[in-house]
Amino acid sequence: MKFAVIGGTGLIGSQVVKNLNAAGHEAVPHSQASGSDVISGRGLDQAAAGADVIINLTNSPTFDEASLAFFQTSMDNLLAAGRKAGVGHFVILSIVGVDQVPELDYYRAKKLQEDVLAAGPIPYSIVRATQFMEFIDAVLSWTADGDTVRLPATPIQPIAAKDVADAVAEVAAGAPLGGIHNIAGPEIFPLDELGRVTLAHKSDGRTVVTDPTAGMFAAVQGDVLTDKDAHLAPTRYADWLS
Repeated sequence: MKFAVIGGTGLIGSQVVKNLNAAGHEAVPHSQASGSDVISGRGLDQAAAGADVIINLTNSPTFDEASLAFFQTSMDNLLAAGRKAGVGHFVILSIVGVDQVPELDYYRAKKLQEDVLAAGPIPYSIVRATQFMEFIDAVLSWTADGDTVRLPATPIQPIAAKDVADAVAEVAAGAPLGGIHNIAGPEIFPLDELGRVTLAHKSDGRTVVTDPTAGMFAAVQGDVLTDKDAHLAPTRYADWLS
């Protein structure tokens, strides 16, 4: 099978391309650098030509309200290119609980992306993942102030990017789901505890202060970013840190 991997040079995309090619498929990475622009539409017809499957792993450059326009425009352009090329399967990567946090602009934008795909002309699959382990350092930096890091106790179920890429490649190589496949890490942590574990491993002397108002995840109510019934990936956080 031939796969057009849009955003195929990023953290997840590069690993998806590697996995699919190793399995004997032809996976071609596309990005702005290679001439594929999901906003202007430039190069998308060429990227989709001859592909059996489009995997869209592009992401908005911002997490604010502008992300809504990014996902609407990029999906419209990619679906048009895919339909023109006769693509039979369209896959996107989304977020577990994305429909449960309307207070966050970015989550509303990702839910919009899902809705545009589901209403579109191409059979589809949506892979929803929990928070990436690779992003935990960035989360800590958002609310760091001197010797303290403020974090809410929001339940998080971190997953390794490698495990996400494995799941995306597996779903993309299969029949369209016409729905959602949830994947998650094997452990659930309160975010503040995860921060303490991370800093201790790095011998970072900063103190984590539990603050229910701190950072983006303060808007999350309950355990909606976790899913005990999801397909559980194998990598544990301590092993990933090591």
